[in-house]
Amino acid sequence: MDLIRYIFAILLPPVGVFMQVGFGGAFWLNIILTLLGYIPGIIHAVYIIASRK
Repeated sequence: MDLIRYIFAILLPPVGVFMQVGFGGAFWLNIILTLLGYIPGIIHAVYIIASRK
């Protein structure tokens, strides 16, 4: 299941974060980071998925 989350984190970062934490603060932060720049959104999504197991 983590592999699917990582794939979504690279392709659509907010979807990967949503799959991990739902509609929490991390999800909305990731939306903002993705809108400001795609790479920060990816980094944040991978961090959230890796740190919350």
